[in-house]
Amino acid sequence: MLRKLVLLIGALCMSASLNAAPTAFAQTGPALSVLPNGLKVLVQRDTRFPLVSLRLYVHAGSAFEQPEQAGISHLLEHMVFKGSEHRAAGQVAEDVEGAGGYLNASTSFDYTVYKIDVPAERIELGLDVLKDMTFGASIDPEELEREKKVVLAELERGEDSPTSRLFQSIQPMLWKGTPYAWPIIGYRDTVSAITRDNIRNYVARHYQPQSMLAVVCGDVNEADALALVEKYFGELRNDVTITPKQPLPLPENGGPRYAVAKGPWNKAYVALAFPLPSLHSDDVPGLDLLSHMLGGDDTSRLYRRFKYELGLVDSISAFSMTLDQAGMLYVSAVLDADKLEKFWTELHATLAALGADSFTDGELRRARLNLEDSLYSSKETIGGLTSKIGYFQFFENGVDAEDRYISRMEAVDRAELGRLIATYISPESMCVAVQLPDNGDEPQKVEASLAAAVNKAWPGTTAKRHADAAGSRGDTETIDLGNGHSVILQPDGTLPYTSITLVYGGGDALLFPDEQGLAALTANALTKGAGNLSAPQYEDFLSDRAAGISASVGRDMFAVSARYPSRFESDMLGLFANTLNAPTFADEEVDRARTEQVAGIRASEDQPLGLAFRRMFPFLFTGSGYGYLHEGLPEELSRFGAKEVKDFWSRQARQRWTLCVCGSFDREAILALANDIAAKGKAEPFVFPTPEWNADRQLELKLAERNQSHIIVVFPVPGSDSAETAGLDLLRQTLAGQGGLLFRELRDRQGLGYTVTAFLWQAPNTGLMAFYIGTYPDKMEQAMQGFRDTVAALHADTLPADVVDRARNLLHGDYYREHQSLSSRSREAAWQSIRGYALDHNRKLIDEAQTITPEALRELSQKYLDWDRAYVITVEP
Repeated sequence: MLRKLVLLIGALCMSASLNAAPTAFAQTGPALSVLPNGLKVLVQRDTRFPLVSLRLYVHAGSAFEQPEQAGISHLLEHMVFKGSEHRAAGQVAEDVEGAGGYLNASTSFDYTVYKIDVPAERIELGLDVLKDMTFGASIDPEELEREKKVVLAELERGEDSPTSRLFQSIQPMLWKGTPYAWPIIGYRDTVSAITRDNIRNYVARHYQPQSMLAVVCGDVNEADALALVEKYFGELRNDVTITPKQPLPLPENGGPRYAVAKGPWNKAYVALAFPLPSLHSDDVPGLDLLSHMLGGDDTSRLYRRFKYELGLVDSISAFSMTLDQAGMLYVSAVLDADKLEKFWTELHATLAALGADSFTDGELRRARLNLEDSLYSSKETIGGLTSKIGYFQFFENGVDAEDRYISRMEAVDRAELGRLIATYISPESMCVAVQLPDNGDEPQKVEASLAAAVNKAWPGTTAKRHADAAGSRGDTETIDLGNGHSVILQPDGTLPYTSITLVYGGGDALLFPDEQGLAALTANALTKGAGNLSAPQYEDFLSDRAAGISASVGRDMFAVSARYPSRFESDMLGLFANTLNAPTFADEEVDRARTEQVAGIRASEDQPLGLAFRRMFPFLFTGSGYGYLHEGLPEELSRFGAKEVKDFWSRQARQRWTLCVCGSFDREAILALANDIAAKGKAEPFVFPTPEWNADRQLELKLAERNQSHIIVVFPVPGSDSAETAGLDLLRQTLAGQGGLLFRELRDRQGLGYTVTAFLWQAPNTGLMAFYIGTYPDKMEQAMQGFRDTVAALHADTLPADVVDRARNLLHGDYYREHQSLSSRSREAAWQSIRGYALDHNRKLIDEAQTITPEALRELSQKYLDWDRAYVITVEP
């Protein structure tokens, strides 16, 4: 595969070819000029045909989007054909095609390119249309809504393709946390939400002359062509500073990662990808050669082995895709599902055996020849030549970039290939996607089989070592240390990372009334130095290991957590122990933590919701830590120094705790850590308190010069020990979210506010269900009536079956989405254990909710959504 190939998957992506030798038909080389506004203009004279080809490249592809506007680049590409300042919808195409020309546009990850080919004598028409469509698109709202439907239909077509699904499954695994993780075409919800103003703001931000390249190629005079480009584009101005994007580092090793799914397919579709550097790397020419020899054509290693010799696949290919910030080596195959296991085993035997001697000199020469031949063929057409020289100039900033690429490719030998294989072909960085027929094996079973084959084929790799050390996912072990403390081990060798959560009973519940805020201050100061490490040294120690340790406190618990790459286990367990056993609590660090806490209080009270939630629990409860101001009062915090923090920590550290470890770890090392922490002595008993509800039921708060009012209505409900917890959570889910009853009625139908929801909070012995809306001051009475009407409807009638089904599905989906990370799983297990619940307590609640009937939900609403017992909190301007 060529260096510049960009996949046509899920959206229109441009495939730009490369070339080898200078062209004989171009009278001169391409001439580069820069207009005063920063627009680069590349002109290539070529008189083979009476044609001229125009390209306008813009640094504005999907990699420049915000997550909430994914797909806006591609949608804009559609809209430029739907009318402009000077042309009605459809006239853009009519003008160009009426002159015997051709026009198109395409969007990729890193750029959008607009293309017009016209007879040479109509170059000025071509430039006029190019300028009009890109900078004068009208973005008519009605046309926009129609074109959204077109894009969504295009998106759906992509979802109908198993190969598209493969690639889109690979993206978030390989490029997590970057804009490359989402499809160029975007998602249904993001595309549907894009507005005319969104698009205009996007154009204003990214369509700057300084970040664009105009290319003119064909039967033109160079000086005349440059003058015409300046005539149409020279008046444009830059009004935004553009900072060029930099290549991303290669993802940390943490593989293999798998995404196995079933679909309405007849075949099995398999893809695996290895991260590569960006197109600016010196390694790219060699990687192009390597990918071509692996699977670039019918002579390639993988094709000969699996299609020709073994007959295991219908097709197989490999190519390197290098983008402006990142890249991948992508191998894909189509085969019968019953051949998957054998194919996968043989494939990894082949990949694991690759080395410097895997390819002959003859294979290397053949690959160079074929790549150069395909590069040369791009110059057969004026449009192909225009795209080639434009792409090189746009991304590699030089008309000689092609020559540098060819020279570098010629220098690659077998020793270089061996280095590239060792550097980039590893199961530790591999991402795998499989689409199976619906009548095939279950995805979990297939994934386990794939993983086992990888571990067997690549002996000695980190992937295998961690799998051997940690055991299979889900083999949980609970160990009672016999002194009130316990340890939970959740081995998961999927990633070479470890998450630790240690949870004590206590928190605010251990405070006296005049100590409000002290537990929070202790948590803030706990990780600011330990043992012989000062606070800066402590932070440096963690940063040097890409690790983190944090402390948090609640109204009845205190938690300390750590997450780190497993290779730093010894260092991190030592620091974790020192954090608990020997925190420094230096005077200056406690002072700094107190200053930060006061600043946090002030900031939260600047926000209506921050103020409401800060005051909510002291308003609702009395007689325990549940009714305290969690972060205290600023004027009272000044009484707390290092001595008070140390005294509280001494109290807190004597409480019983549960330590949970999830990920890849050494069992004996974890138990040694637990015993070291437990050496302080037998744990003191901790009983979760039962707070009293206050008598006052109305809290009115004021924040001057705010635009909105906020209402929180609180209904007392039983705590998490109650047998009704599953039903209460299901009831909450029917009300919450964008599809919930409150949102649909008060926001969508009545337009009373932007955010409307419901939430459930439970301690073991008490709980609350609350309705929330942010509304307009003159709509408060209507909003309150909307809440009352919703409750009355819940009392009077059973919920429709589809509403309850939606809630059940969301409970199930949200639970697993929120518990994918190692940290979330270690935290959940520790919290459940300290409360005395089984480790599968939450999952059982989800299962129980699947059987709760609409009539049971009606009874719960009648029992607990009682306006005579409700508490109302308002924040008004």
